Amino acid sequence: MNMAATLRTVAAEEGANPLMPHTYELVVGIFAFFVVLFVVGRILVPRIQKTLSERTDAIEGGIKRAEEAQAQAQALQRQYSDQLEEARRDAARLREEAREQAAQIKAELREEAQAEARRLVEAAHAQIEADRQQAFAQLRNEVGRLSTELAGRIVGESLEDEARQRRTVDRFLDELESSDAQAVR
Repeated sequence: MNMAATLRTVAAEEGANPLMPHTYELVVGIFAFFVVLFVVGRILVPRIQKTLSERTDAIEGGIKRAEEAQAQAQALQRQYSDQLEEARRDAARLREEAREQAAQIKAELREEAQAEARRLVEAAHAQIEADRQQAFAQLRNEVGRLSTELAGRIVGESLEDEARQRRTVDRFLDELESSDAQAVR
């Protein structure tokens, strides 16, 4: 026999519908359903909702904290960028000031060097003039002595009188200087 036929015979023997449960099973099932519904509705659902709300708050709080941290990081980045730009401007200003100071120091040193060179040239000119005057005086004395000696030999008498000797030499040198001055013109 086949299985369907066996089930029909068992159901017919019991006299009950196999699809309909017994009454006590139906009462126990409904009671168990309400107990499960009560346990789930009163205990589990609030806990689940509480856990879900905590997670939602944690996620939303995490997102909010992340947004705040990102805003703070952007503010710090702007602040650092501003400080970096200010430092660059300060560095450029300091470089420009250093260039200006270097140019000023260079100009001052050039002026000092030129002044020192002028002073040295003036001192050299003064020394040359003093040396020339001294040489001229020595030369004049020597020329006077030699010319007096030569004149004494030519005249045949001694020109020992110093005053006369000076006058003669001075006159002779003056004549020479005036003839040189006319020759130069």
